[in-house]
Amino acid sequence: MSETRSGPRTIAELAEFTAGRFGEQVAARYKRDGEWREMTFAQARTRIDELALGLVATGIAPGDRVAILSDTRLEWTLVSLAVSAAGAVVVPVYPTNAASECQWVLGDSGARLVVCEDASQLAKIEQIRAELPALAQVFVIDAADDSQSLDELATAGAGEDRAELTRRQANVATDDIYTIIYTSGTTGPPKGTVLTHANALSVADKVAAVGIIAEGDTLYLYLPLAHAFALASLLAAYGLGAAIVYFGGDTRQILQELIETKPTYVPSVPRVFEKLYGAALKLQAQASDEERQRFAQAIEIGGDVRRRIARGERIPSELQQAFDQADERLYQRVRGLFGGELKQAITGAAPIAPEILEFFYACGVPVMEGWGMTETTAVATVCTLDAFRFGTVGRTLPGVEIRIAEADGEILIRGDNVFREYWNNPEATAEAIADGWLHTGDIGEFDDDGYLKITGRKKDIIITAGGKNLAPANIENDLKQSPFISQAVMHGDRRPYPVALITLDSEEILPWAADQGLPADLKQLADADQVVALVQAELDRANANYAQVEQIKRFAILKRDLSIEDGELTPTLKVKRSVVNERYAEVLDSLYAG
Repeated sequence: MSETRSGPRTIAELAEFTAGRFGEQVAARYKRDGEWREMTFAQARTRIDELALGLVATGIAPGDRVAILSDTRLEWTLVSLAVSAAGAVVVPVYPTNAASECQWVLGDSGARLVVCEDASQLAKIEQIRAELPALAQVFVIDAADDSQSLDELATAGAGEDRAELTRRQANVATDDIYTIIYTSGTTGPPKGTVLTHANALSVADKVAAVGIIAEGDTLYLYLPLAHAFALASLLAAYGLGAAIVYFGGDTRQILQELIETKPTYVPSVPRVFEKLYGAALKLQAQASDEERQRFAQAIEIGGDVRRRIARGERIPSELQQAFDQADERLYQRVRGLFGGELKQAITGAAPIAPEILEFFYACGVPVMEGWGMTETTAVATVCTLDAFRFGTVGRTLPGVEIRIAEADGEILIRGDNVFREYWNNPEATAEAIADGWLHTGDIGEFDDDGYLKITGRKKDIIITAGGKNLAPANIENDLKQSPFISQAVMHGDRRPYPVALITLDSEEILPWAADQGLPADLKQLADADQVVALVQAELDRANANYAQVEQIKRFAILKRDLSIEDGELTPTLKVKRSVVNERYAEVLDSLYAG
């Protein structure tokens, strides 16, 4: 997609480029009225042009900001590429945002037009519209009553000259703003991360160079497109000629849709893989000792054989026979959960336990961990099928430089993927980019083979009263391997020892509670002796992996799960530690009482 590969010069030219190169190939699969439908690259370009001309007709000028407040769906992509084709700037808004959060994003960006998904999203805009003087137009994807629809937007441009789009696209420079992504942020109001067209196009080059996505692949996309990881995956897949499957909108149906659509590539946050792994562990807990031993052997055998195959080694007949038996009992079933055609999945946005990755790899579902941030256009390092080491986030991608700060181990980055600035925030920009390097805030180290390991985040480091520095993410992830635990938040800054807040996974704990004759109510279960004992056993398992000073000494089970709606989680399910620590201060204090 770069100029050296005769691709589009900017995202503004992407729809025209893909229509010319891939034409009648399937660009998208999407669900309507219970049925999967398809759209080709040529058809997509036609619709994108119609919407872009509609934007021109409504007065959107080059450089204007256009917001999209919608869940992940085909129309999100069509609208966003139309915005770029018209020379304007895409401003994604998380569909889970409250009205006040929408007001911040639209107000700070100065958005002139917003496309909402449906009446519920439109209601948020109507609630705050009086506070948004720059907002001139609102359109709705699933329009009802008297709201303006996307069809009306397309119709508005019917009289416009397409030559105007050609002129606008030619005038977009590679360093112009493609999008302003507002970081979900675990502290303070979101900052608008300015990504250029060059930033966005660099991702496809890197993805193609390491073989993650190729023409003819099928990408299953369910992550919110307001997140850089999802958006980068979308742009790379679209530009490289892969078909994108947009999930039907019901997160409870993700697994069923994976089976139906048989994707070859799935980008995801760890939670999907953690849930599946947790279900497997739950089955093992109910199995006999012999069955558990056979399960552990199957994971060991699967990993061994697949690594031998990758190295081109001959598989001994006895080992092959054991592998084939395990394949019939276990591996095939796990592959079937992803549709049976998966080449690889990429997990990012949060840490994941190596044991989970080993499990899926053994079963023939390679889940490779990558690392990046909004400010690096979501990419920086990745494990690949040819070069991976579980427990690390892989090697540096082409065109990216990384060094580790000597003073504190902070990861510093520069490259064509690094953002230009924070919108309207020169102070934050100067703090983030110093001496030409992006200061990521993550702490890490390279091993002797060039694999990067993330060891913590500067702002999350806990310094106990005894002066011990602790990184909470590892033990928290170990705890979340339990099918019964949804969230684990370690606390201990300036305290004598670490403690934790635990939330229960309702999908797993409620059936378990029913079997135990306990009430089907999370508030009551949080205080039940059997549940406390269950969580204590999971904590003992996790603690066994850590030195005494790092172990969690006490815990409290909260009476409900943390949520995005209550401001305790970001839209990508990262815990907002400052919010949780403040909200549950009394609970935390009680863990140190006496």
